[in-house]
Amino acid sequence: MKRSVVILVFLSMMLKTYAEEGMFIPMLLGEQRIARMQSLGLRLSATDIYDVNNASLKDAIVLFGRGCTGVIVSDEGLLLTNHHCGFGTIQSHSTLEHDYLTNGFWAPSRAEEMVNPGLTVTLLVRMEEVTEPTLQGITEKMTEAERSKIVRENISKIEKEAVKEKYQD
Repeated sequence: MKRSVVILVFLSMMLKTYAEEGMFIPMLLGEQRIARMQSLGLRLSATDIYDVNNASLKDAIVLFGRGCTGVIVSDEGLLLTNHHCGFGTIQSHSTLEHDYLTNGFWAPSRAEEMVNPGLTVTLLVRMEEVTEPTLQGITEKMTEAERSKIVRENISKIEKEAVKEKYQD
């Protein structure tokens, strides 16, 4: 009897819970999932999340270091990320006398902040669809090596022709 109850509870939980996940392209969010997300309680519009020409949530999300995400939470650039993303940098500042990994660190003023050479934060400025120009000149009869060479050349051309902001020179 106990086993039947456990199995019944487990099966009923499976019926009510399931994951809806995946990677959504921000500029296509309105076409992809926004209605479903709003039906589940989201109060933002698709343009609140991603608007190519105006301020939106995309402007707060950053690439921290070489692969972690972070979010800017103040107008002065304070950002949050996961602990493991900054672990090596925190460790590099730590000593036996000042174990910042265990005890944390607080800079009461900017003058007391610790410098982190080489640590970068990248912000998304814009997204562009580049599939067609990337695949220009590719045919089905080409070898993988030929395709790879043309794709690399096309990407290089796209990068050289990309519109850059003044600060990107």
